[in-house]
Amino acid sequence: MERISTQILQPDDAGLTRAAQILAQGGLVAFPTETVYGLGGDARNDHSVARIFAVKGRPQFNPLIVHLPDMDSVSRIADLSAQAQRLASAFWPGPLTLVLPLRADSGLSSLVTSGLDSVAVRVPEHPVARALLARFDGPLAAPSANPSGRISPTRADHVSRGLGERIEAIIDGGPCAVGVESTIIGMTGRPTLLRPGGLPVEAIEACLGAALARHDDTGTISAPGQLASHYAPGAPVRLNAAHAEPGELWLGFGPDSAEATLNLSQSGDLVQAAANLFHHLHALDAMALPGQRIAVAPVPEHGLGIAINDRLRRAAAPRG
Repeated sequence: MERISTQILQPDDAGLTRAAQILAQGGLVAFPTETVYGLGGDARNDHSVARIFAVKGRPQFNPLIVHLPDMDSVSRIADLSAQAQRLASAFWPGPLTLVLPLRADSGLSSLVTSGLDSVAVRVPEHPVARALLARFDGPLAAPSANPSGRISPTRADHVSRGLGERIEAIIDGGPCAVGVESTIIGMTGRPTLLRPGGLPVEAIEACLGAALARHDDTGTISAPGQLASHYAPGAPVRLNAAHAEPGELWLGFGPDSAEATLNLSQSGDLVQAAANLFHHLHALDAMALPGQRIAVAPVPEHGLGIAINDRLRRAAAPRG
């Protein structure tokens, strides 16, 4: 792939104007959201969307999330049921993605949806993402700004290391506050959890007044983040490690992990752990010597722990 000079832009008026110009010309811009950095391209432009898949090395059967500024913009490309509107009103802007029936007149590139008759959409909360959407004034397809299958980026330097010289620009908006990708809910039938993420499942079920159905990971890919091996560092990963074995770096959690190389949260705070997850995996992967493994302490399976464990299981899965 041809190498290009990647501009590092500041999240000010000049930087946002330049980013919007690049996007309008069919280029790609990485930008911060509250979850992780996204790799943005014009969702209506076949060439831009094809380049997203190409620079990430992402399989084209894996659909992309479309980022929009508000619910009115969403309604122009997708149909919102009463239940979808309830979730959108409660949690947008924020770390929630809804998979909705695609409108025939959406104007989106068919590559965005991988040819499906549904589309994944979200309204981000991060002020830089919102400012960029307002400046560009169009839908942005934006998966995480990292090579496909590798650790997601929560800082601009993560993006630069993974995709530098492949994309036109990166807006440096500092670290992402949530630190794991959005929760994805399928709304084309019974509300279904397609990917746990930065919005706890318990909050969504409380809003709906009903339990969510669960997606079968062995089925067809219907939303991002469903590949069995994903979010992976270069070093192998061992889960539920109470301590490090010889030749391992230990990613701890809580006060019982005093000997850990790095700790997701000394106090056992799941919000802090989610924010630290990908940054700590990047750091440990950079420390790891050839043959070293990353061992990870157990994380509780509730609240944001559900999303953390989902990412860790995929990071530790056998790689094809």
